[in-house]
Amino acid sequence: MRFSQDFAPPGRDTGQPRRGRTGLLTAAMSLATALLLTGCGGTGTPGARTAGAGATTAAEADRIEPLTTVPATKLPVTVESADGKRTTITSADRIVPLTGGLSEIVFTLGLGKQVVARDITATFEQAAELPVVTRAHDVSAESVLSLRPTVVLADTTTGPAEAIEQIRDAGIPLVVVAPAVELADVGRRIDTVAAALGVPKSGSELKQRTQDRIDAVRTSVPAPADGERKPRVAFLYLRGSASVYLLGGRESGASSLLEAAGAVDAGKASGLKKDFTAITSEALAKAAPDAILVMSKGLESVGGVDGLMKIPGIAETPAGMDRRILSIDDGVLLNYGPRTDRVLSELVAQLHPKDGAAK
Repeated sequence: MRFSQDFAPPGRDTGQPRRGRTGLLTAAMSLATALLLTGCGGTGTPGARTAGAGATTAAEADRIEPLTTVPATKLPVTVESADGKRTTITSADRIVPLTGGLSEIVFTLGLGKQVVARDITATFEQAAELPVVTRAHDVSAESVLSLRPTVVLADTTTGPAEAIEQIRDAGIPLVVVAPAVELADVGRRIDTVAAALGVPKSGSELKQRTQDRIDAVRTSVPAPADGERKPRVAFLYLRGSASVYLLGGRESGASSLLEAAGAVDAGKASGLKKDFTAITSEALAKAAPDAILVMSKGLESVGGVDGLMKIPGIAETPAGMDRRILSIDDGVLLNYGPRTDRVLSELVAQLHPKDGAAK
């Protein structure tokens, strides 16, 4: 499973991690492949939920908010892919984005009507009727080519490599975009996609809108009261039916969001330098989280909060003792795209409920 951007552990772009994964993660994800269709490809809201006593659910629709201005496409353009290849795009009439995060950017730029297919991680409403060209998270080159795309967008986690090469060998312009792993990557990703599709002006507008909204949420984060410390939050990746229980470290992709929300990434602070490691009682004790962040489908896969408490070591943490669980939909948590302000706002609302949610 690609963590992402898109779904990240996910395949961030939720969710799959778009970075190199450790052998442990790769093996775990292969076990979880059968769960991805229900775990990462769900149609839940893009919002977050605080899953505990008296929990509330954000019911915001899983929709994209396109720019109000009409994009003015200027093609052809020649761009350099993240894999070092130069690609010339002459038409954006039939676009195939191969990750949910890339789809989100394309639709928000106002080019949704030109998208002819989607990856399974594109769960938002406007993309729901498009044909899916991935099996689990593997691209079907035959399905892509059958739709006669004029440009295909992928990222460095998109695979298998043979499918990418097959699409290129067929003469289809294919642009590989570097994944996003933190808030600082949001603008760069938007610029890259906009440039490849010949709408750089719209890209600049969307980048500014997104940054303004993120900045507005960040200003709403309450400072710790005198004598208080920032809450420690552990990011867990869960797929219960495959017994996949992972604790996020420095490269999980969640650190940037947690820190922007006024928290400390407990896994990172405890010395975990890679993306994910298997959950153990010892690792959790060292992380000592005050709260736990999970993806909504992952939480469901272990039986909700009650099931989460049965994973060894969880109940003994400060977060477990308080049942303080933060839950955000798989399809947006690690996208680092145009809806990241919503993710951050919901994370702030759950993490600092007494101080009021960011609007």
